[in-house]
Amino acid sequence: MTMPDFWEVGASGRRYSRDYVLAELERRQEVQTVDAWEAPGFHCRELARDVYLLTYTLLQPNERKTRRSTIWQRTQEGWKIVFHQDYRSGFLKSRGSTLRS
Repeated sequence: MTMPDFWEVGASGRRYSRDYVLAELERRQEVQTVDAWEAPGFHCRELARDVYLLTYTLLQPNERKTRRSTIWQRTQEGWKIVFHQDYRSGFLKSRGSTLRS
């Protein structure tokens, strides 16, 4: 799923290692919650041969709106994430409400 040297910059601006991100994903799998997130506005752009930038927005109802960017690389084993970054671009007061940025 990720390259061995993968890293991420979260909405807080903190840098997270591959090990931290994978452990956090595993922890979240153990918690049985239903997230009603929406992810509109997907765009994909080729950066180089077999390397693509995927951007989208993540809407977390009653929480926040974040813009996300992920760099993917096609390898012999399949698609792998090289880098991911998100930043907070607004807060959601309630579903369907106006955003504050």
